[in-house]
Amino acid sequence: MDEDISIINTNTRNEKIKNFFIHNKKKIISSLGVIIILLISYFAFGEYQDRKKIKISDSFNTITINYSEKNKEKTAKDLIKIINEKNPTYSPLSLYFIIDNELISSSEKINNLFDIIIDETSLDKEIKNLNIYKKALFNADNINENELLKILNPLINSESVWKSHALHLMAEYFYSKNEKQKSKEFFNQIINLENANQKIKLDSQRRLNRDLSE
Repeated sequence: MDEDISIINTNTRNEKIKNFFIHNKKKIISSLGVIIILLISYFAFGEYQDRKKIKISDSFNTITINYSEKNKEKTAKDLIKIINEKNPTYSPLSLYFIIDNELISSSEKINNLFDIIIDETSLDKEIKNLNIYKKALFNADNINENELLKILNPLINSESVWKSHALHLMAEYFYSKNEKQKSKEFFNQIINLENANQKIKLDSQRRLNRDLSE
């Protein structure tokens, strides 16, 4: 008796499953089709991205290897194209190459390129913070304290590994302006910072002892 009931239940279950597939055949086929398309698109996009990265890498290497004083303008133009690709590796490297080789004289243009790197390129958090610091470093000799603080505030108000670098830049900025009290305040912040870069911390202590002690 129990065996008969079990057979009936099994048959009933199989029939229900069969009916479900019959009545929902179109939906099931459509769903499978969507899944297959999504999988193909995912892997195709990944392959496209890989090819794009290789292309940008090759382009950067070719541009920088072939650089000379005779083709500064073309080199700058080509590197700007890479920056506008917003590649997390080669866009920042392209900007650094432009700055190091003084390919662009306009500070405004350089700052606009920094903004592309910082605001529009998908970077690791600390790499983004590094570029904020580099932007401040690039501008430090030509802007006032409010403008410099505006650039550095995202680092100063964070727990970034670049915070001590930002504080040190502000401290040295004020020291160069002979505003010693402000300079001292920033150096002291570095001394009291738990995760400060140890070299910067040591340099700050030396500066306080040597030049700012009263």
